[in-house]
Amino acid sequence: MLSRRIILSCRERFNKYFILVYYITYSLNNNYFIFVIYALKKEGDIMAVFDYLKELSTVEGISGREDRIRNIMEKELKKYCDEVYTDKFGNLIAKKGDKGPKIMLAAHMDEIGLMVKYIDDKGFLKFTKIGGINDQMLLNQKVIVHTDKGDIVGVLGSKPPHKMKESERNKLIKYEDMFIDIGAKNREDAQNMGVEIGSWISFKSDFDELGNNRISCKAFDDRAGCAVLLEVAKELSEMEDELNCQVYFVGTVQEEVGLKGARTSAFGINPDVALALDVTICGDHPGIKMEDAPVELGKGPVVGIVDASGRGLITHPKVLDMIKGVSKKYDISVQYEVGEGGTTDATAIHLTRDGIPTGVISVPSRYIHTPVEVIDVADLEETVKLVSSCIKELSIYFP
Repeated sequence: MLSRRIILSCRERFNKYFILVYYITYSLNNNYFIFVIYALKKEGDIMAVFDYLKELSTVEGISGREDRIRNIMEKELKKYCDEVYTDKFGNLIAKKGDKGPKIMLAAHMDEIGLMVKYIDDKGFLKFTKIGGINDQMLLNQKVIVHTDKGDIVGVLGSKPPHKMKESERNKLIKYEDMFIDIGAKNREDAQNMGVEIGSWISFKSDFDELGNNRISCKAFDDRAGCAVLLEVAKELSEMEDELNCQVYFVGTVQEEVGLKGARTSAFGINPDVALALDVTICGDHPGIKMEDAPVELGKGPVVGIVDASGRGLITHPKVLDMIKGVSKKYDISVQYEVGEGGTTDATAIHLTRDGIPTGVISVPSRYIHTPVEVIDVADLEETVKLVSSCIKELSIYFP
């Protein structure tokens, strides 16, 4: 009797190609023969977490305007999940599995941005901030103004330093004193270009590969989490017979302005346990101390124990036990974080209905909420491994 089993054992990215390693096992009269086959496939033939992040981070979608991101994620999730839909609030929800405990994986689709609030007589745009943005970061950035007639490139301008008084030069310029120049000659010209009150604005940024497997772009907060979510969905689709739980993959909306989508989607799903997938601050670069943010690039995913000094999430002990146990079993290096600053979708999720055991797993990132965020690809891939492994072991910790 001749039987054959093919296992895709690993996939490594090398420049623009993937090296696929197949182990083929033949059984003939109780004798086993193993062959190893190497295959080279072009990037794009197989989407990996790196590719997902590159595509998602270069597409625009500020809070309340996540449509472009949702469309990309919906297309991918339909390949791997049993059911995919968008709820009334705009959250993208996909389900895999029909038995066992329910786990919700949440990654927010929105990024920080701006919105037009006034067009002056000369056609310059005044704006408000959408999400947490440091005014110092805004000056001299290129932006994209999104209109019904198409996208328009603009630049953030302010009073030239040559015309500033000495007292003005030593002051930080507030966003209220900045404006966006789109090349319009006057208000009517700007309106004819499609700009109106409420036009949304994103930052113009390139996706760049730095040294030592590190990459930079806008919106890794939280397209990194979205990329992890898509890759986990793909991996789970390859182990369908082994899945012993119901997994809800959720792309949430409006996280940057109040964790809104997480609250409504968690209420509708009512999961037994939840994990928020996000990014978190590194303390490994000049200007910040490790004692204030003891997280480093290249040291693996970050497990949040407490954020916002407890005003946000205090990770449920059972969730923390699961992550610790799984990371040890699968030999995954993790970092732990007790934060005093911001929070994530996990805060809204764990307070839904009668309470949901919730945790947060983050990809370490430098320069969060700027157009030049930096992460290590190895951390991204290890985050996928950790989340997938937690799902495989879920029924042990949440029977």
